[in-house]
Amino acid sequence: MDHPLLSRRSHRAGPDVELTTGIRLPLARVHEACGRARRSFAMMIAARTSGHVYWIAPSWTPDQLNPEGMRRFVDPARFTHLGPTRPEDVLWCMEEILRSGTVPLVVADIPGLPGLTQVRRMHLAAERGLEEGMCQPLGLLLTPGQGGAQGVESRWRMEPRHDDTRELWRLERLRARTDPQRTWHITHGQQGFVPAPVPPWPVDTDHPQAAQDGYGAAQGIRRA
Repeated sequence: MDHPLLSRRSHRAGPDVELTTGIRLPLARVHEACGRARRSFAMMIAARTSGHVYWIAPSWTPDQLNPEGMRRFVDPARFTHLGPTRPEDVLWCMEEILRSGTVPLVVADIPGLPGLTQVRRMHLAAERGLEEGMCQPLGLLLTPGQGGAQGVESRWRMEPRHDDTRELWRLERLRARTDPQRTWHITHGQQGFVPAPVPPWPVDTDHPQAAQDGYGAAQGIRRA
């Protein structure tokens, strides 16, 4: 049985964060990002918001963010880092921050998948933050492997596709409530992150340099 505070009502269209043309994440909702470049995706979203960002990751996680790796995406001074010592406190922190409506972006870098009820509670918290807080909060869950959190507003997977001349990422919208599945290639230009042509070369997904991309923002690797 669902929690009595939860409902199955549909979410009405509203404002969103636009990464680039056609890539939008509705505000006051919780989204999911997976793939080796999921942390880089979170940095790109942070760059499209203004104000403070809360980044929540378990204290025992070895891959903590490196300010030097973040700087090329976004000012690391905007971030407050929280390191809960108990697994259950990670999503609790996210829920409470979303409910407060005091920051535009809350990211939880988690080692597993949350339950459906937890995700629904976070949606409700984000909606409460929208109604009573000072901003329109967005929640982003970073999940391992292929992701798969139930109940999220949208799910994205980003993988590195760098070559010797440019940084390139393959971004997939795996699911969304109102939009179909779609794939983009994006790169970094003078106007920020922009769509790029599909690369004509074969991509070696096992290339060591590409494999490091998911930890670029954490370890300060140039091609994060």
